[in-house]
Amino acid sequence: MIQRASDAEESGEGGQKARDKVLFLRDELAPSAPCMVLGRGLRKRRDALKLHQQDVSKALGWSKSKISRIESGLNAVKRQDLEILFSLYRVDEDDQEPLRELALIGNRPMWWKKWSGITTAYLQAVMSFEEVAQRIRSYEPQYLNGLLQTPEYAEVLIKRGPDQSRHAALVELRQRRQAKFAAARGKELLCVIDEASLLQPVGNAQIMRRQVQHLIELSEDPRYQLRLAEQKRANLQREIGSTTLFDFAETLLPTIAYTEIDDGGLVIQDEESVDRKVRKFDELRHMSLNPPKTKQKLRDLLRSNYYR
Repeated sequence: MIQRASDAEESGEGGQKARDKVLFLRDELAPSAPCMVLGRGLRKRRDALKLHQQDVSKALGWSKSKISRIESGLNAVKRQDLEILFSLYRVDEDDQEPLRELALIGNRPMWWKKWSGITTAYLQAVMSFEEVAQRIRSYEPQYLNGLLQTPEYAEVLIKRGPDQSRHAALVELRQRRQAKFAAARGKELLCVIDEASLLQPVGNAQIMRRQVQHLIELSEDPRYQLRLAEQKRANLQREIGSTTLFDFAETLLPTIAYTEIDDGGLVIQDEESVDRKVRKFDELRHMSLNPPKTKQKLRDLLRSNYYR
């Protein structure tokens, strides 16, 4: 189910428009990053002409809902529809090709199509953001971020789900996500790891030993910046809860915040809400151990807890 906390309604003087603020995703259609980038580009051109969605709807004979879904990234844009919008918005020839490329990508089956029948809408949205984002910032209070998990650790968590037939495929998907991220150029993952997630074993000691060793190995790669939020440290911003921030190239999309909950996920785009999440995350990051101290703490934890 997708519910908008604020639909893209025209508001205020001068036809200013509020962005879609929060998408609550369950099992229906989720936005994809390429479609969101294209939709944002089209919206900027409409706004530059001081056109409202209602104006476009009347001019083209399209429903206002169709225009809203295109601009929010919920609908892929057909080639013929894109050409019609180019004409209406008077898009220069030089600016058309990048938008056509985004439309082409948005209409292609994504790499996770093989797993689409067993994945939720919110997981598909996350994978889409992972693919396009330049930097991912994450804090998980209970478990490790999926991009950090060993196959054994992931398998234990996934097996807690209800459908036994999907477990092996979901573990395979998680490994593929990790491989895609590791192979991509210019990406960065900044994770704040809560010490509690390492002190409460997932599986047995052997699984946790291998998992902590894996974190130490990842910390050698400059693309993975790991910081540990110590249990003994008071006044940490743990209230931020499960949070992932996707930072894109400045010309593509503003930062998007994502929070996973029991029965779905929240995709947050409202600027003030995202800014609050960013401030809380940065405060938590600064109060956590820096990468060298985190690596040493991981080694200490390995010796004291998982080599007994």
